[in-house]
Amino acid sequence: MPSTSGIVLENTTVLADICGVNDYNLRILERLLGTPVYSRGNELSIESPDACIQDLFRGIVEELVSALADGLPASPDLITAIHASLTPDGQNHPSARPRTRCSDLFKEASLQVPGAFGKVFPRTANQALYLRGLSSHDISFAVGPAGTGKTYLAIAWALREVLSKSRRKLVLTRPVVEAGESLGFLPGDLGQKISPYLRPLYDAMEAIISFETIRRMEDNHTIEIAPLAYMRGRSLNHCVVILDEAQNTTREQMKMFLTRLGEGSVAVITGDMTQVDLPRKADSGLAHALGIVAQLDDIFVCRLDGRDVVRNPLVRKIIEAYESER
Repeated sequence: MPSTSGIVLENTTVLADICGVNDYNLRILERLLGTPVYSRGNELSIESPDACIQDLFRGIVEELVSALADGLPASPDLITAIHASLTPDGQNHPSARPRTRCSDLFKEASLQVPGAFGKVFPRTANQALYLRGLSSHDISFAVGPAGTGKTYLAIAWALREVLSKSRRKLVLTRPVVEAGESLGFLPGDLGQKISPYLRPLYDAMEAIISFETIRRMEDNHTIEIAPLAYMRGRSLNHCVVILDEAQNTTREQMKMFLTRLGEGSVAVITGDMTQVDLPRKADSGLAHALGIVAQLDDIFVCRLDGRDVVRNPLVRKIIEAYESER
């Protein structure tokens, strides 16, 4: 006979947030726990004879309540991250509960960007560790598939640094490599020519701060866009420098970029090794650099994977399908 384990929540708003729209979050919990989850009145409960499942259920709900109290949204990604933090190797067992609560890790890593539409939260445990690493290292690498938040979180962190005047300027760069097709001649000045390549970075900025703020930063030169080829010979001081799509750098370009860092500057390098547009994947400066400098104590490397995809859930399935084909 299955035994019932329930948690009474006095705050009905918290209960509604945990359940989600049309009880969608409860369906996520059911999938993770492998047992039905019920909401009756002000109580959440499961029916399971397994004491480990019951403990895991209580642990997840407790962390969700704590996260909501700290202003974190009870998203499916947060629920999945909390579940992963409480289970070793995907097995349901209460002994895996970490010393640092997953919700605490998310809260510590959240960003308050001056003038932003709202607070920026990591949505997976790896993303939280990524933001923590950015704050403690001068050079950080973020490597992973599309949709894992590599660029978005780097932009959010950089905007916080610049808009709070901790750094003087945000420099955005990427290699000008076309993805399998030639765009031909592009009209306009340098900024207009490279703008299409940097559009993903601007998309991230526009999701965080207003267009007017971005335009003001451009006008007072606190945002600079630069082709990677134009970085040679420069020394960047008191800046945040983001190198996006770094998998398409050559070995020489990557070495050149890593040696541009001046006093008070930090660099964030993002890339996806499954989307190399160079003639040979082995030529990638990102892959080469990770094999050489990733072991240095002062360099942070965050490796994201399909579990960190936070776009449409279908994107995660597409990535998994392609990976299974290898």
